[in-house]
Amino acid sequence: MQFERSCPLPVPATEAMAWHARPRAFDRLLPPWEAVEVDGPPRGLELGQEILLKIQQGPIRLGWLARIAALEPRRFVDEQVRGPFARWRHEHRFEPEGDGSTCRLVDAIEFAPPLGPLGRLFGGALIRSKLERMFTYRHAITRHDLGILADHPDTRPMRILVSGSTGLVGQPLVSFLTAAGHEVVRLVRSTPKGDGEIHWDPAAGTIDGAALEGFDGVVHLAGENIAAGRWTAKQKARIRDSRVDGTGLLAKALAACSSKPKVFVQASAVGWYGNRGDEVLTENSQPGTGFLPDTCQAWEAAAQPLRDAGVRTVALRLGVVLSARGGALAKMLLPFQLGAGGVIGSGKQWMSWVALDDVVAAFHHALVTESLEGPANLVAPAAATNREYTKALGRVLKRPTIAPLPGFVAKIVFGEMAEDLLLGGQRVRPDALLDSGFRFTWPEVEGALRHALGRELPQPVGAHA
Repeated sequence: MQFERSCPLPVPATEAMAWHARPRAFDRLLPPWEAVEVDGPPRGLELGQEILLKIQQGPIRLGWLARIAALEPRRFVDEQVRGPFARWRHEHRFEPEGDGSTCRLVDAIEFAPPLGPLGRLFGGALIRSKLERMFTYRHAITRHDLGILADHPDTRPMRILVSGSTGLVGQPLVSFLTAAGHEVVRLVRSTPKGDGEIHWDPAAGTIDGAALEGFDGVVHLAGENIAAGRWTAKQKARIRDSRVDGTGLLAKALAACSSKPKVFVQASAVGWYGNRGDEVLTENSQPGTGFLPDTCQAWEAAAQPLRDAGVRTVALRLGVVLSARGGALAKMLLPFQLGAGGVIGSGKQWMSWVALDDVVAAFHHALVTESLEGPANLVAPAAATNREYTKALGRVLKRPTIAPLPGFVAKIVFGEMAEDLLLGGQRVRPDALLDSGFRFTWPEVEGALRHALGRELPQPVGAHA
């Protein structure tokens, strides 16, 4: 059986091939709705190289071993050594178009389902459907990532330190930066594994200051998950301390370096503004009051030693990040798929959201755009009410949304957290990012949800379509 799909790419064939050959490029192409991980350290493509994938299908864990059977300047082939198919051969071709400044990616697959004729009869259509969904997503990511690099052709490889590298944003960001040709070093609390990791313990206030010398940029993402549990006094202290104390420790250590970073990009949150009803909020708006606004203000202020030392600092105030891998969307999927989804409270509260891959792009943009400094709202241009978001998710999943969660029930179940995260909201606008030249690939909520879930993905709009 055969499957073939192609898409245009905004770079020459050699550049597209080079991107695919770099470590972690394959990680970027893994669909977020599939429980798949690459076993072993990241490596670039090598002829004869074997790649082991671990696939979780319900309670069953499968292994898929593939080998690079051909590697040429504009083409490579991987073949299954052992795995779920009777046969699998995947050819990746990069065909120059026009004057050679762009190319076309062609994915051509020859496969045979397991169980012979029975597998072809009953499994062929299902496999084709899964491949269609997968490669629609893969091609969107490939166009997106290569489009970002094409927009910044003069960017030189950087040495970048990343904290919180295993989180929802950290994992894809590290993969993107590595595939883009940058050297990424992780700041970790565990025992370092080689030169690619540096140890710190923010709770104990310790960090290897000497190892922080010589970075071009730093991305600081570490912090306790604000939705990990009810906001008891102890949990609120963990949320605040993990952000404020950790940022202060890192900022002071970096400011003391003789070779300081040129840029420090830290995560913050639109919780800085508090619950503001229908008010349109920009970076010039006043902060709110309460636990989240107070925490966000202290979080951003903790980077002051770097500003005093002349380091360009950017605080990206994130909204709700849409991803099937985690966060709010992942928690909503099961009840919505079961037809138990619905509006929360009145449904009128504003939700400032952003697609995960636009988040990755924005952090890269902040690293390489010298004109961007200070706070910048990292949310899509079109905020949605809870009702609009709910209806859009129902359409994407083809499920009814008639099971509301009353506000009083939310307060009983989630306590104080319900007021700030579920029943309150902010209508935030990303003026600073837009003014600095950043362009969102998924600016509308339904398109972002379709991309995140691989559901009849539309052609992305904007710069990287």
